[in-house]
Amino acid sequence: MQIDTFIEKEKAGWQRLETLTMRSRGNAEALAEAELYELGRLYQIATSDLALAQRDFPSHQTTRYLNQLVGRAHAVLYREEPLRWQQLRNFYGKRFPRLYRQLLPYTTAAFVLFLLPAIVAFAVVWQTPDHIYTLLGQGIAPLVHTVESGKLWTEIAPSVRSSASATILTNNIGVMFYAFAGSLTGGLLTLYILLFNGLSLGAIFGLLQFHGMSPGLAEFILAHGPIELSVIFLAGGCGLFVADGLLRPGLRTRQTALTERAKIAVQLILGSVPLLIGAGLIEGFISPSGLPWLVKALVGLATGVALYRYWLKS
Repeated sequence: MQIDTFIEKEKAGWQRLETLTMRSRGNAEALAEAELYELGRLYQIATSDLALAQRDFPSHQTTRYLNQLVGRAHAVLYREEPLRWQQLRNFYGKRFPRLYRQLLPYTTAAFVLFLLPAIVAFAVVWQTPDHIYTLLGQGIAPLVHTVESGKLWTEIAPSVRSSASATILTNNIGVMFYAFAGSLTGGLLTLYILLFNGLSLGAIFGLLQFHGMSPGLAEFILAHGPIELSVIFLAGGCGLFVADGLLRPGLRTRQTALTERAKIAVQLILGSVPLLIGAGLIEGFISPSGLPWLVKALVGLATGVALYRYWLKS
């Protein structure tokens, strides 16, 4: 076939494809349904024409033109869907709370694994404060000395609350991801994080109770605690959920079970990041402030009730 004959035969289709591509402005949704169908049909024809041109007329300017045209049309038809506000609304409005309810038994188990050692540690250290070293090691000594001097470590100066909030946020997100990542150890690391954090909180409260200072720490965590702890329990539940699939895959292969459960857990973990950001801001600015304890309690109650109403009712 001669190049002139080839161009004369196909140029009308190329021109129409170029018109539709330009009209779309890179977004297939901008075209009507019939136009989108036509774009796809003309794209297939142009792709075949390009292959023919590259074989018979590799150096001709028509081949370069077709290569560019096919590339632009391909970008319209096969571009990756951008993350839209609508997708975010659908995720947080429906999928996120539904996935939370799906993992509720595992989240409840994570809560119990945190609570029981906290209660035991509280009772043990309240009765015998020196047992805090047995439970948490000698590294806790500076905190013990601070408490014995009659001071709490929770006061954050207003001038450094912004940086403190960032530090708190980073730490909380780190704990969340570690609790989830522990699933890859068969859940052992997840169990350790839940048990150790429960022991730590219970032992510290026991020490403060012995010295009559526990109300001060309770007041500090009133505002941010409901959200922060709930997300940690959710992360632990995700870790247990994935670990359970790894240890008990059922009729599926371990790789398949791990992949399926990890996809669900990752959505919950990433979806929880904004919650931890909110908790970190509350912990950095409201918890150490001079606001009355009743105000802090109302903040914690309101945010906690709103969170669980969203998770369980949405």
